[in-house]
Amino acid sequence: MLLERGIVVSYETIRRWGIKFGPDFARRLRRKQHSRNDVWHLDEVVITIAGRKHWLWRAVDRDGNVLDAIVQNRRNTKAVKRLLTRLLKKQGVAPKRMITDKLRSWSSQATGDAGVEHRPHKGLNNRAENAQVQLRKRERMMQGFRTSGALQRFVAIFSALRNLFGLGLRHFGGHDSA
Repeated sequence: MLLERGIVVSYETIRRWGIKFGPDFARRLRRKQHSRNDVWHLDEVVITIAGRKHWLWRAVDRDGNVLDAIVQNRRNTKAVKRLLTRLLKKQGVAPKRMITDKLRSWSSQATGDAGVEHRPHKGLNNRAENAQVQLRKRERMMQGFRTSGALQRFVAIFSALRNLFGLGLRHFGGHDSA
């Protein structure tokens, strides 16, 4: 759009604008009120950065909106606990149900909170799995990430913008019954 108006801007300038203004936009976009009847779909995905495995832990609601994402260099109970603590602090209220894959780390933490139903089932967790498709496409276009900090910043901004502009199930009138 700027080029059409005769303004030449390099990709580096746009990247710097994203770093400078992106976090503020992301904070403004996260305004959805959360309730006790929410259902969270939790999942992890491996991303290789500089030859080392890092895990991107994500929480998605029933509409496909990304609630939170955190990059960890481990895949264990401590990483799950950090994600859940951060999620509960951000959301302010625990969900009615959490759906995860069958990773044992999920079970030890998710069932510890009384009043939250935990369903470890591979087939029910497709909501979280499908939320990663757009991230993987963007990762390939960017030819990977250089640092875990860059990945964390990117995911925070990308998720908030995807929640706002992406077509989730709420646009089609569907909800899962899980």
